[in-house]
Amino acid sequence: MMPIISVIVPVYNVEEYIHRCIDSILAQTFKEFELILVDDGSPDQSGKICDEYALIDSRIKVIHKKNGGLSDARNAGLEVAQGEYIGFVDSDDFIESDMYEKLLEACKENSSQIAMCGRYNVLGEELHPLFSFEGHMIWESREAIGNLLTWNNIDSSACDKLFMRISAVSGHPFRKHPDSITAHPDTLSIK
Repeated sequence: MMPIISVIVPVYNVEEYIHRCIDSILAQTFKEFELILVDDGSPDQSGKICDEYALIDSRIKVIHKKNGGLSDARNAGLEVAQGEYIGFVDSDDFIESDMYEKLLEACKENSSQIAMCGRYNVLGEELHPLFSFEGHMIWESREAIGNLLTWNNIDSSACDKLFMRISAVSGHPFRKHPDSITAHPDTLSIK
C-alpha cells in the first residue's frame, strides 16, 4: 500500500536525540506514512541507529549519503518519497502524536496544498512558543506567498508544515532546494 504521507528526516551527528525524534514519529495517531531517514554522512552512530529502526518497522527507509547539508539531505529524501503529502522533521526535534493527523485533516477539509501548526522550543520541562497562532487561517496562494515573504503569520521552518506533493497536482516533480527561496533563522533570500 502506498503511504499517504512521507516524513523526511535529515540526520547528521544526532545520536543523542535521534531516538526521541524517531519514536515521536512512529507514535503518530495517523499510521499511513513512510519515514525516510537520510543519514547525511554522520560521523557518529546516527546512521547505525537509523538502520536498527528500519529492521523493526517496515515503514522506515534509510538512505546513507555523503555529507551535503540539510537541503541536499531533504532532496535525497524527496527523490524516494512515495506519499501524496510530504512532511519534514529535524532530527533533534520531536513532534506531538497527532500532528500529522491534524495537518492532513486541515489540508483535506480546506482543499489546501499546505497546512501548518505552531511549534515550541523545549528547555527542560518548559515550553517556549517559537511560532503559534489562534484558531486557523486560510489564504489564497498570492496572499500566502506575500505573508511568507513578510514573515506575517507564517513561520519559515519546513518542520511545522505538511505539503501536498506538487507532482500529484501539476505533473512536475518537486523543485530541488535551495534553488529558489532560502530561509535561515535571520535571513530570507530569493534567487
